[in-house]
Amino acid sequence: MRVGYVRVSTAGQHDARQLDGVPLDKTFADQASGKDTERPQLKAMLEFVREGDCLFVHSMDRLSRSLRDLQDVVKGLTDRGVSVWFVKEGMKFTSSDDPMATLMLQLLGAVSQFERALIKERQREGIAIAKASGVYKGRKPALNKEAAETLRDMAVNGIPKAQIASTLGISRATVYEYLKTTA
Repeated sequence: MRVGYVRVSTAGQHDARQLDGVPLDKTFADQASGKDTERPQLKAMLEFVREGDCLFVHSMDRLSRSLRDLQDVVKGLTDRGVSVWFVKEGMKFTSSDDPMATLMLQLLGAVSQFERALIKERQREGIAIAKASGVYKGRKPALNKEAAETLRDMAVNGIPKAQIASTLGISRATVYEYLKTTA
């Protein structure tokens, strides 16, 4: 089978161009960061592919922005007899060891990891500048004052955290955060 994997980081991005023109039998698409392998469609694709399948990915940074994860995923697939094609780079990885291909995977994977680190650094710098100038106030609170009081009252009355979260339309983690700030 010819299987495709595409990934975009944010809702504003589109994955249509990534494997445009590549004939595929099945495609898996994630909308998530490439910082790690905790992506539902990546996991589904890894479970789906079988020996003899060909996996097509637009570029190495779409599969992972971590060199270690990139190497682990590619090795895991090729060890199972799945070939991995990176369309943009024009590179194919199979179970046969090719030292030049391994070097290129490591070099380009390291560049992707470096690029992600630079993006995070610029983001932190931008936030620090915005905070210093009073522009950045952080995320809006999940609850207004009245709802926060309701949350605390419900907790004091022994209502389960999951029920509080459901009633107020927030996550259980948010319930715990609000309770932690009043403790």
